[in-house]
This record gives sequence, C-alpha cells and structure tokens, in this order.
Amino acid sequence: MSHPAPPPSLSAPPSGDGAATPPPAVAASQATLGVEGMTCAACSTRVEKALRAVPGVQEATVNLATERATVAFDATETSPLALAEAVQKAGYDVRTEEVTFAVGGMTCAACVGRVEKALQGADGVVEASVNLATERARVRYAAGTDVEALYEAVRDTGYDVVDAVGGASTEDAEQQARAADRRRLRRRLLWAAGLTLPLFLLEMVPMLVPGGMAWIDGLVPMQTRWLVSFALASAVQFGPGWRFYRAGWAAARHGSPDMNTLVALGTTAAYGYSVVATFLPGVLPEGAVHVYYEASATIITLILLGKWFEARAKGQTSDAVRALLGLRAETARVVRDGVETEVSIDDVAVGDVVRVRPGEKVPVDGVVAEGTSYVDESMVTGEPVPVEKTEGGAVVGGTVNQAGALLVETTHVGADTVLAQIVRLVEDAQASRPAIQALADRVVAVFVPVVLVIAALVFGIWLAVGPAPALTYALVATVSVLIIACPCAMGLATPVSVMVGTGKAAELGVLFRKGEALQTLSEADVVALDKTGTLTEGRPTLTDVALVDAATPPGTAPASGSEDDLSEDDLIRLVAAVEVPSEHPVAAAIVRAADERGIDLPAASDFQAVPGFGVRGTVEGRRVEVGADRFMEQIGLDVAPLAEAAGALAAQGKTPLYAAVDGRLVAALAVADPVKATTPAAIDALHRAGLRVAMITGDNRATAEAVARGLGIDEVLAEVLPADKAQAVTDLQAETGRDGRPARVAFVGDGINDAPALAQADVGVAIGTGTDVAIEAADVVLMRGDLTALVEARALSAATLRNVKQNLFWAFAYNVVLIPVAAGVLYPALGVLLSPVLGAAAMGLSSVFVLTNALRLRRFAPPAVAASPTGR
Repeated sequence: MSHPAPPPSLSAPPSGDGAATPPPAVAASQATLGVEGMTCAACSTRVEKALRAVPGVQEATVNLATERATVAFDATETSPLALAEAVQKAGYDVRTEEVTFAVGGMTCAACVGRVEKALQGADGVVEASVNLATERARVRYAAGTDVEALYEAVRDTGYDVVDAVGGASTEDAEQQARAADRRRLRRRLLWAAGLTLPLFLLEMVPMLVPGGMAWIDGLVPMQTRWLVSFALASAVQFGPGWRFYRAGWAAARHGSPDMNTLVALGTTAAYGYSVVATFLPGVLPEGAVHVYYEASATIITLILLGKWFEARAKGQTSDAVRALLGLRAETARVVRDGVETEVSIDDVAVGDVVRVRPGEKVPVDGVVAEGTSYVDESMVTGEPVPVEKTEGGAVVGGTVNQAGALLVETTHVGADTVLAQIVRLVEDAQASRPAIQALADRVVAVFVPVVLVIAALVFGIWLAVGPAPALTYALVATVSVLIIACPCAMGLATPVSVMVGTGKAAELGVLFRKGEALQTLSEADVVALDKTGTLTEGRPTLTDVALVDAATPPGTAPASGSEDDLSEDDLIRLVAAVEVPSEHPVAAAIVRAADERGIDLPAASDFQAVPGFGVRGTVEGRRVEVGADRFMEQIGLDVAPLAEAAGALAAQGKTPLYAAVDGRLVAALAVADPVKATTPAAIDALHRAGLRVAMITGDNRATAEAVARGLGIDEVLAEVLPADKAQAVTDLQAETGRDGRPARVAFVGDGINDAPALAQADVGVAIGTGTDVAIEAADVVLMRGDLTALVEARALSAATLRNVKQNLFWAFAYNVVLIPVAAGVLYPALGVLLSPVLGAAAMGLSSVFVLTNALRLRRFAPPAVAASPTGR
C-alpha cells in the first residue's frame, strides 16, 4: 500500500440528543432547596431526618425561618432530584421553578452530557435535561436560585447561551442564531473546499490514473508538491478546522472528550505526520516517508459538508412549531368607544372587542359578541370542516374566519391563548425523552473514551505486528477509527423522530404533552374508555318516564295511594327543580326536558349532591330524591316495583334513574346519551390494531353492557364510583399484556372525575373538548371530540416508535460494523484497509440518513377509520 487512503472528514461533528446520560457529578456537592409546608421545629427535624437518610448525604440542615434546606452530598451516590423526592416523601413540597434556554455550540452527545453535568452541578438545580435536536436546556431549580448562574455554568463549559426562551423575540433570536450558524458553516465549507480541491487534484487524482504519479513527478518535483500541499493543508487545518481544536480542547480540558476531540486528534495525526515527513524525513523509519495533507484537508471539508447538511435538515425538524407560531395574527382591529383601531396583537387586553372580517385570522381567544360565521378550526382540531359560530360561541386565536363579520370579546391573550399553550405543549414534548432513549444514553455516555482506547490499541497492534511500513499502516488505521466512530447518529436518533412526530401530531389535532407518551401509547395493550362524553355525545336526553303505578305488574298492589298520585308533568316538575343546582349531564337532560315542556320550575332548598349516587332536596315542602338504584337502597327504598321497567330500559342502552318523593318510590326515568357517530368505526379500528377495549362507567351494569354490546367493547367495568376509576385502571393493569408482562393501559376521558384515572394509566388521553383539569392530568390531548383522533394518535405513535428503532438500529449497526473495519480486521484476509476519507463520508451520511429518515414522518397519513364488515 504505497499511499494509504487519507483520513475521512467528520462531515458533521457528532450530535448527541438531549438524552445523553452525563457522567456522575463531582463528589462533595451542595444543594439548597426551598421547602414548603413546614410549620414547627418538628417539621424541620422531620425534613432533616429524611434528607440524611438519602444515601450519599453527608450533612443536612433545615432552617424553619427561611424555609430552606442546605445539603452536602456525594454526587456519585445521589442527586438534587433524589433529595427533592425525599422531601416530598416526607410530606412537604420543594419550591421549584423552571427555565428553558437555547444553548449554542453543541455538536454531539458528549456535548449534551457535559452541559447537563455542568447544570446539574450548579447550586439549587433539582433537574436538568439538554436536547441536541432542539438545542435547548430545560432546568428545574429551587426557587430563589440565581438563573444567571445557570447560564454562566453553561458558558464555563465552552458553550453559548442564546437567550432564555419565553417570548416571540426570543424565538426570533434563536432563529437568527441558527441562521447565522448555518451561514458560518457555509463560509467555512466553501473556504475549506476551495483550498482542498487543488490538493485533491494534485495528490489523489494522479493516483487513480495509470502512470499518473510518474507523470506528475516529472512535471512538479515531489518536494515542491509537498511544500504547496503543506501551505494549502495548513490553511484548512488552522482556518476552517480551527473550530474542532477549540471545541475539542475545551471538552478534553473538562474531562469529557467529544467528537470534536476525535476530529482534532485524527486530522492532527495525519497533518502532523505529513509535516514531519516534509521537513524531518530522517526521523521516520525507512519506507514510511509519506504525506497525508490531502487526507487531513479532505476530512475537515467532508465533516463541514456533513455538518452543513445536518444543520439544514435539523432546521426542517422544527417546521411544525414554526408553522404554529406563524398562525399568530400580528395585528387586531380593536373597537373602543365605537372607534375601530388597528393595533399590535401585544396591545390587545382581556375584555377588548375586536372585529374580524371574512377571510381574516381570528387574532385572539374570545367569545362572539355579535355576528354569525363559519370558522376554520383545523389548526386546532385537525378537522377540516368549518364550525358555525354565533353569539356566545367561543373562538380561538389563529383560526380563520370564513364568511360573515364577527365582533369578538377577548378572553385570553399572550401566553394564555390556546395557540400559545399548544406551542408550549409541543415544545415540552420535543424536549422530553422516551424510555427507548435509555439504551442510547448509556452507550453515548462512555462512547468517546472507549473510542480513544480502541484507537490507541489499534495503533499499538499495527505498530507491533503490521507489515512494513508499520507506522504508516498504524497511522491510517488509527485515523480511520477516530474519524469513523461518530455518535452523531446515535445522539440524533430519538430526538429528531420525537420532534417530527409531535409536530405532525399537532397538525392532526393531537398534542403529546410528553415525548414518552409517543412510545407508551403505541405499546398499550388495553384502551379503557370513559363513556359519557368520550363514547357518547355527552349531552343526554330524557327519553322515558315510568310511573310506579303504570309499571306495577298485574296483581301487585300499587306503591302509592291514588289520592296522591303524580302526573308525568308533576313528577318532572319536582325532579327537574331538585336537579337544577346539579352539574351532572343527566341533571341537565332532565332540566332541559322540563323547559321543552314549558314547565315552570320552583326553587329547591336543602340541595345535596351525593357523588356516584344521586341528589336530594326540598321542593315546595316535599322531599325529593333522585338517583341510581344504589341510592334508593341507601335511603331504604325497594326498587322491585320498577325493576322490570328499568331492566327493559337498560336493555335498550338507556340509563335508568329512580325518583322518590316524601320517602316513597314514585317513578323510573330513562336518560339516553347518544353514541357519537364516529365511535363504532373508531373502536373497530382499535380492535384491528390488536388492542382490547374496555369501558369504565358509573352507569347501571345492564345499561353499560347494552352499550358495550352495540359497540363490540371487550370488557365492561360498570357502576364504578368517580373515586374508584383510578382503581379500575389499576385492576386492568394487573391483567396480563400481550408480551406476558402486566397490561399497559391507555385511559381516555374528559371529565374532572377522570383526572385520577388519567394519572394512574400508563398513558392518559384527554378529549380536548373536556375540562382543563382532565387535560392537565393527561399525557395526550385529543383536540377533536371523537375517538378517531385516538386511532390517528396511536398510529402516529407506532410510526414514530418504528422510526426511532430504525434510527437506533442504523446508528448502532454503523458503529458496530465500521469501527472494526476501520481498525483493519479485513486486512489479513482480504488485504482491505478502509480509507479515512471514505470513513469521513460514511460518518457524515449516517447522520444525514437518521435526519432524513425522521423527516419521513412529516408525510405520515392517518389510517382511514371505517367500520368493519361486521358493522360494529
């Protein structure tokens, strides 16, 4: 091998995602935590005891007056997060705040680990995570911590803090910083390419042509060529290539070498060897005098080329968030004192009335004060059909007014708008880590040091047993290992897929509040559904009234004396009056039925709601009690006289209720909540995806089972009290899943009483038309009010997880296969030694492959949700 191939370029400095596991922090660290809930000396003693019980804690003192705990601990054994959890387990809260800011200059997973380590070691930090794909750090810290100290901790490690994330101006600053970085990369790439091209033509091309080297030697003396090559290579090495020295040295100085370090070592080895061969050839063994100027320059050029491609592709992964931000209106026409004025959207206040003309974006969240129109809300719900808006209807900022003019009274502005919250949820999801990232984290944490050890071993083995000239072979193999061993793809594999997947989900009206939910939803074995508002319209209607005398079987004595029999309207008058204060959907149905019949309702007194049972109150001196059969049993009444009628109603999928007046059972009422038109097809699609479907409801069992039969639901948990819904989810989790482990349960609900179940489930899914409490407890929010969005969310979740697995497989396989090839394992059998230049190209392509594979998710098409042949 007269001229071993030159070392490859790192086409893109390694990129680690925010998920790299940092090396343990330095021992003898100190943390200060704000503690809430302490009221006496016994409290502070309890907190001190809890903290001292944490392994690794050396000293803990708690000051009751300042409500602060100061802890000295061995950071190799514990962390501030573990300390905070210990305080919480003791029954107290740790006052924390959160800040997210952009970090510039990170190029690989090792960079991520170093920034995380620096932040986790800062005083007051409870938890810190860094994401390479979004180039952001998210830090949870004890209240009162100096945030500027966090920024300084990042700067001290050699990285830049762009700005704290929070407003539009900050978004602009981040965009400008990334655009400036791409421009710098482009300039360096052009500079490096311009200087490398003559080198390539001078040294590499003649080698490819038979007799080419002899011809070029006769044209230009070899020593002259080497001097020209030295000048060109030096300009590349210490011009565009200087960034690798600067970043690589900073990393090595902090004890955590990264890919910049590998590139700097690899190119310096090739360049330095060439300098010695040019100016001090006598110190090299005979036959080992070769130069690799074109190799070092080509490596740097290819690395910069790959890095530029990577920067461009990474920019596309955040297109979804940019598109959402682009939906914001910049101005609004505010009507004040009858005068219409166009003002900046930032100057609109809650209570202002704005005019929205046909074809314009609705600038604010608000309520229609005047006018009628249709509004395109697809950006929120993913549903393309415009929604009619009349006086009193709610509108969302960023949606598009289709037809008539509207006057809208502002209810939310700035960060409180739906659009701002959607952006925040998407960004939070993009910054979080699915469980599948753990494997990549563990590998990346030790990857670069292992590569350095492997490179040293490769050099030593080739030098000891390699063919002559051994030093030349050792150099080529070592440089190849250093250059090709790039964890860029490993670091990017998960976060870029999560970024694109969550962005695509937002376009479909699905919000993943946590990136982990992308993985968990696709792995669910059981989908448990609340009935009211999830399977059904959530707007029940009174359908039947069976008075006790009419329902009494022949030959049975009536339950009430004829002198006090109630007519149907009389009964509805009493029952509706006591239901007026109730917020339950069934109560609303009964009150609505009274209104439709034109019945005037008297006021009820002594109202009491018994959750899960019913309501009671006094109406015109008469005690009225309405509720389920268990409520009647609780107050000592036998429902047997109405059992047959109630059973018939329940068999029709209606919910039977009982009414008692002055301690006498008087009637059974039936309320039906129609199943949403899309529910049967959605449940069928879930079945086809291999999921079991369960329904959890407080309804009577007969009614629940009738609904379940009609929809093909596999399992029914009926008559479940609100407080027991979380336990019902736990019971489902105790069943066996598809892989033999405990079943993973996705629970879907929309009410306040669903919040505990949403939190208990492996993944909680809230119908976005439901309450804020349910949405806050959920991991996934469906902005559309039907289950087809759940089918789409699960399909996208599965597609994203497949994409992550493909990326991780490629990243691991690339390194597992090519590092041994670069080390020379094929040489003894095949005489093949990988060219470092080819290694550089392959390394750059690995990152670009991962990024482009993730970008395929932007073309994800939701599955068609259609009823199965069974017609369910």
